[in-house]
Amino acid sequence: MEIRFTPAEEAFRAEARAWIEANKPRTPRPEDLRARRAYDCAWQRTMYDAGWAGIAWPKAYGGRGATLMEQLIWFEEYARADAPDLSTLFVGLNHAGPTLMACGTEAQKAYHLPRILRGEVVWCQGFSEPNAGSDLAALQTRAVIDGDHLVVTGQKIWTSFGHVAEFQELLVRTDPEAPKHKGITWVICEMDRPGIEIRPIKTLAGNSDFCEVFYDGVRIPLANVVGRLNDGWRVAMATLSFERGTAFVPEQVRLARRVEALAELARTVPGPRGTGRAIDDDEIARRLATFRAEVAAMRAMTYRSLSLAARTGVPGPEASLIRLFFSELVQRIDALAMEILGAAGLAGEPSAGEWPERYLTGLSQTIGGGTKEIQRNIIGERLLGLPR
Repeated sequence: MEIRFTPAEEAFRAEARAWIEANKPRTPRPEDLRARRAYDCAWQRTMYDAGWAGIAWPKAYGGRGATLMEQLIWFEEYARADAPDLSTLFVGLNHAGPTLMACGTEAQKAYHLPRILRGEVVWCQGFSEPNAGSDLAALQTRAVIDGDHLVVTGQKIWTSFGHVAEFQELLVRTDPEAPKHKGITWVICEMDRPGIEIRPIKTLAGNSDFCEVFYDGVRIPLANVVGRLNDGWRVAMATLSFERGTAFVPEQVRLARRVEALAELARTVPGPRGTGRAIDDDEIARRLATFRAEVAAMRAMTYRSLSLAARTGVPGPEASLIRLFFSELVQRIDALAMEILGAAGLAGEPSAGEWPERYLTGLSQTIGGGTKEIQRNIIGERLLGLPR
């Protein structure tokens, strides 16, 4: 593992830091989803015009073409500057765009990639179903060929930003007689097609970014198929080779700041026995110190994983270790915040700030993006060599 950055990489860091600090939005990101979408698109266009959009995209498709270490540096500086989290654009930039690069036709690339990179469109993901989440290959949304169209019937769930998206990366079953991982097709679905019904889902935290989507005889041109019919599982997996762990770096930087914010909170509220400050309690102080050490250890593990991927060109199963550790660490940090706040946190009083919402939102960390059980299976099979 190389723990030092080269002079060229340090120069890249200085350039990235200066540009982000000079150009990041100065107004808060709106709470309203449609206003948030507009905010994200405008900031993406600003980065595009300056040559910073698509940091990991190849130059041939308009991206920066940064090396893996440059990507790491960019995401570190982006998070350090507290630049906006462009969550509404995540699927297009990190899933749909890379999938089209790997498997799309020239016509599909020419039409969609520039629009994604310029922040002109929002994409959502139509993968998970009520009975096909962690076991994605169990999906049952059906598509039947009718002339030069697919006719889609079924349901998807946990579709982030589906109600403000123009396009969806949609997995459908086109051969119900084939084995689970076969007979699946990856298709581009315009979200305004007749027969689509979108219902927002209100979460514990009170937001409605998630949706469930229903398809009732939705006609999608066969020209929208990416890759080949019944080859959707391979197409979906192709995206994994594009993102090798760097996009997760900002979350780690923000988590380190969250620990410091929690320590500051502990300096300002009473201790568990109502006397002194919370941070004066030995157990609370110990847990805060442990969180600091664990965040630092996780960053070191990430550096090691990325260093290995830079040398081999192949992401390793260590990413599942980091993902699992991060998800559980987030929950432990937020749980301590609620303990420190006591009744004020449970009641959601203004003095509790954002901690109650963070706690509720953090409950999904060990579920979304592959449950902790799935991550442990990957670790056991691919890292420890255990039987399936």
